[in-house]
Amino acid sequence: MTVTIEEEVEVTFTFDYKQIANTVVEACMDYVQFPFEAEVNLLLVDNQLIHEINAEQRGIDRPTDVLSFPMLEYESAGDFSKVEQLQDNFNPETGECLLGDIVISVDKVVEQAENYGHSPLREFAFLITHSMFHLFGYDHMTPEEEKEMFDKQASVLEMLNINR
Repeated sequence: MTVTIEEEVEVTFTFDYKQIANTVVEACMDYVQFPFEAEVNLLLVDNQLIHEINAEQRGIDRPTDVLSFPMLEYESAGDFSKVEQLQDNFNPETGECLLGDIVISVDKVVEQAENYGHSPLREFAFLITHSMFHLFGYDHMTPEEEKEMFDKQASVLEMLNINR
């Protein structure tokens, strides 16, 4: 598993965010029993840059907390049975499956942790977990989808003992 982390902003977290990112990505992959080694890219930005990306990619003219850019398409969420057939989605040098990209606003991590009354570590882990489930094909467009996705997220965070 490879988690590539790039910082476009100074990250002043008081926890080892690189270790947390790797732990959370691995826990999510284990939880869904992803059958391949994988590669995930994580970009840490400020509100201004995520606002620009959100406007450009989604047509939404405001900053957000996290953006997910899956590299795979699934017939149904969490169905990895056809992934191996998508040879273009494997890094030829490492053999790892290219899951996708995650963009997180460091500003939003701090802001939302304060608003929700929990630690920045918990918020950071939550946003990565949330994004990973998007990379696995899950969404929250309907109440049923939201319940399924959020239950899975909660299970991973509980398994890691990262609580509010």
